Amino acid sequence: MAGKRKNNPAGSTNSYRGDVLRVLGALKVATADQIQRIGAPHLSFRHADKEPASKRKQARTASHTGALSDMRKHNLSENGGSTNTVDALRNLTVKGLEAASWELRRPVSEMGSTARGAGSSGASHPMAVNETVIALLRPKPNLARLADDPPHVQAAAQAAVDTPPGIGTIASFWTEVPLPATGTWNAPGKGGAQADLVLTAPQDQVPLLFIEVDNCHETPEALADKLQKYARFFRRKVKDTDGLERPMWRTRWNAPDTWTGDRTHPPVLLVFNKIGERNPDITVAKLSELTSHLWRGRRYKGYHDYDGKIPIIATGLGNLTEDGPTGPVFFRFGRDRMQPLREAMGNPRREAADAREAEEFRAHLEAHQAKMRRAAEEEAAKKAVEAAREAAQREASRPVCAGCGSRFTDERWEAAEETDYGVPVDTHPTLCDTCKHMAAAAQQEQPEPKPALRPKTGGWFSRLRS
Repeated sequence: MAGKRKNNPAGSTNSYRGDVLRVLGALKVATADQIQRIGAPHLSFRHADKEPASKRKQARTASHTGALSDMRKHNLSENGGSTNTVDALRNLTVKGLEAASWELRRPVSEMGSTARGAGSSGASHPMAVNETVIALLRPKPNLARLADDPPHVQAAAQAAVDTPPGIGTIASFWTEVPLPATGTWNAPGKGGAQADLVLTAPQDQVPLLFIEVDNCHETPEALADKLQKYARFFRRKVKDTDGLERPMWRTRWNAPDTWTGDRTHPPVLLVFNKIGERNPDITVAKLSELTSHLWRGRRYKGYHDYDGKIPIIATGLGNLTEDGPTGPVFFRFGRDRMQPLREAMGNPRREAADAREAEEFRAHLEAHQAKMRRAAEEEAAKKAVEAAREAAQREASRPVCAGCGSRFTDERWEAAEETDYGVPVDTHPTLCDTCKHMAAAAQQEQPEPKPALRPKTGGWFSRLRS
């Protein structure tokens, strides 16, 4: 085939190999169909006209099948058996997991196992886990990659883009995550659980969600036992890097101190895939009863307080696939209605009560501040009236110049009243500055009086001279 590269005989491109690494790095095992639906959903619309369905599937998965073939030659991926529907299963090798760690921006130590042998029994559980991921993701086609396609293809893709969004990206998911009640993350001890999925998508208001997928084979008692192991793990505390004790799960994942007001443990979502013999409705009812001590809240001021409890939520894979995480298809144990995922995880009644309390506090604070402002204004008004009265009294007592009749200025008044040890200092205390200066000048212009001559008197000497 012309254009094939020597290193990639199947003609795959970096983008499709990147899809394979990201999907298999997160999910561990998947079919080419699942890889394509997650990594390049636009291909589903480009080949929608082909008949029969097998040809559509072959056409839309061809690019990723070629990428898998090339990666297998480079010892990055391998075939892992087949599903019950005879679809080939693919998984990464150790070398492939190392390459996927770069694509997912994860440490190699968190990449998990190669999932070798997962297809030996049809991989019904891994396939249900993968379909749960797809239902939560609701991958949207990239319209830019369909710019040259016919209008009806673009219109169908646009309709898919306009549907309610999903949660997170493929990098938001971890599979088969150990939850050690004893031991360490890398060497879990006995008594712990293993989460089918862990979802972290704080950008979509889902900071942390643990997910268990059941093909309706498990008994309520077995599921209750696993949830009890979750509770044991959530309660476990270890020393963090700062030397302080924290819940072990907080040393790996970030989450708020409270979940919509409640200091709960992280929520657990149970997804039931109806292929087994058990009725999920009966299972959920029994499971709710067996685990009530883990999830039941305390009634408080019109809502329930779930501090220290585990929000346990259930849904069906079919409903989740059809309506997505924004649809009212999630039942939280202890409630009487179906809700969207984010509401089921949280506590809307407490949020509303907290909002009302915050509004009442704000209104009370504003009223108090207004009262304080009025009191301050009244005090200021009283001071202004008193100041005006004192000013009027002062003006009434202001001295008047004895010369010209004008009132003294403040400076002249103060100078006229100045004393030195009780003796007035000013020479003209009854005159204003102008009249004082005039009076002083007039005094300087008057000549000083000559002393009177003493009259001659008679005496012995005067008589002798005569």
